[in-house]
Amino acid sequence: MKPVKLKIRYLNGRRLYSAFLAGGNAVIHDQVTLNRINVFPVPDGDTGTNLASTFRAIAEGAEAKRSIRDTLKSIANAALHGAQGNSGLILAQFLHGLSREVGHDWMLTTKAFGESVRRAAQHAARAILHPVDGTMITVIHDWAEAVYQKRLHTADFEDLLTEALPVARASLRDTPRKLAVLAKAGVVDAGAKGFVDFLEGILQFIKKGRLLRVPKTELAWTPSEAMKTPARDKAIHNRYCSEALLVGQNLDVEAIRGVVERYGDSAVVAGADDRVRIHVHTNSPAELFYELKDLGAASQIKVDDMKKQHEAAWSPKSRVAIVTDSACDLPPEIMDERQIHFIPMAITWGRQMFLDKMTMKADRFYDLLETEREHPTSAVPALKAFQNTLSYLACHYDSIIAITLAHGLSGVYDAFHKAAEAVAGKKIAIISSRSISAGEGLIVARASELALAGMEHDEIVRRIESWTPKTHLLVDVKTLKYLVRGGRVGAVKGFFGRLLRVRPIISIDENGKACNIGKAFSRKGSLAGILARTKALAKRDKVWGYAVVHAKNPERAEIYGAKLTGLLGRPPAYIMDVSPVIGVHCGVGAVAVALLME
Repeated sequence: MKPVKLKIRYLNGRRLYSAFLAGGNAVIHDQVTLNRINVFPVPDGDTGTNLASTFRAIAEGAEAKRSIRDTLKSIANAALHGAQGNSGLILAQFLHGLSREVGHDWMLTTKAFGESVRRAAQHAARAILHPVDGTMITVIHDWAEAVYQKRLHTADFEDLLTEALPVARASLRDTPRKLAVLAKAGVVDAGAKGFVDFLEGILQFIKKGRLLRVPKTELAWTPSEAMKTPARDKAIHNRYCSEALLVGQNLDVEAIRGVVERYGDSAVVAGADDRVRIHVHTNSPAELFYELKDLGAASQIKVDDMKKQHEAAWSPKSRVAIVTDSACDLPPEIMDERQIHFIPMAITWGRQMFLDKMTMKADRFYDLLETEREHPTSAVPALKAFQNTLSYLACHYDSIIAITLAHGLSGVYDAFHKAAEAVAGKKIAIISSRSISAGEGLIVARASELALAGMEHDEIVRRIESWTPKTHLLVDVKTLKYLVRGGRVGAVKGFFGRLLRVRPIISIDENGKACNIGKAFSRKGSLAGILARTKALAKRDKVWGYAVVHAKNPERAEIYGAKLTGLLGRPPAYIMDVSPVIGVHCGVGAVAVALLME
């Protein structure tokens, strides 16, 4: 006897929640394919990673309520907070619109659902400042219209979704005809395919008849071997994919839209009232966020380097990815040339959050540090930033080596380890440099040379671990004021230090913690002390390379460079500004010398 098919005549909050988990799971399992076919708006190969991250945020942040509206509001808020990329933000705005349109009934019929998704698609379209036909928004619109047209013909959700799915699939197949860049690459739109994956996951799960059995643990990072595709030739005119959540009361959404639109393209502004999420491709993320700071408090900032992502996706220079954090001071041209990736540290100043080196540059940071009464604080980025980066790199490299600032100074080392646990199927090594700034930079630079030369992962790791005890950082601090304000020196100790005009010479010990290795009573004495220590180190071991960094003190850095050139017989590998996240603690005027011995 053939089993009788039970009709699903309504959705309540718990059913809808489970359906969303099922749909998100389907997207996550397809993320490598979505990354591979990602060519629009730029071929940076991260659409799958971004959509997977958005659905992971829903799984971790949303709650199943009895009320359909309350559940959707929870899902929409989680999506808005965790949305990544253009496609993730469009999806979040669609869900935000749906949560506003479903009404206050505790359940949803097919008729009400059809009317709600149609209006929600319109919400999503309005969030895109310059919509393009043949993308994710097109497929959302076509599917929503199909659901709306069929809403009165069936009271069964399985039938409704089954009949509407072919329309979404046809719309997806049609994307290359509408968008020439897709036709040239021979692919469909990645964001649109992600949305169809989502619909297919929901329907497949409904057909199984187990609406309440989607465990959150299934929504884990599972990158498989990256599928290779010929390099794309589309130029990336705006290099940085910039995102943030702006929060406040009665936010001026139109003013926010105006600022975002002025700074680049692929702009999306989603949300309303007390929270707005922005997305834009720009060459000036620091200027963008500096202007936005007066329109809302920025948090959950993400800035991705799409040029570097494009190179990693389509033309990786080595089989081993080298990744570090922004406390690593290495010139941008070296980072670019050697395809070195980094995760920016967070800097909080009052209500505002900035990303080190990305939305806060050294020149502006040190100007503010001298004029603002409030002192900034540094922080480890959210775990999601580490998960996203490692997940993305795992799609495009055979293995990953992460080199971090000294484990005794920050939680970055631990965050990398936690993130690596969630990335299955790839060899990942996490190594503390036991240094910071240029000390960390020299180790990263040397490791990148080996990766580019084709050295095996395990041998690179072995060599890095042999270098860490041979790396020396000597810091000439101009004043104890910033160390006291940043909490690195006690107030009483700092007071007597200033009173006696003591200038400590700071280094990093074998446990990765800052330590005082000497003192002077003048800047001249600090210079003499660091030169004497450098001479002693060079006498004991051959110097592989050295560098000089400074906090808005280029004149003194040049003096160090000239003195060390005479002492060591060659110029420094580089002289550069120290990163703002380090400047939080060392303050204006500091100069540091880093040496890596053979």
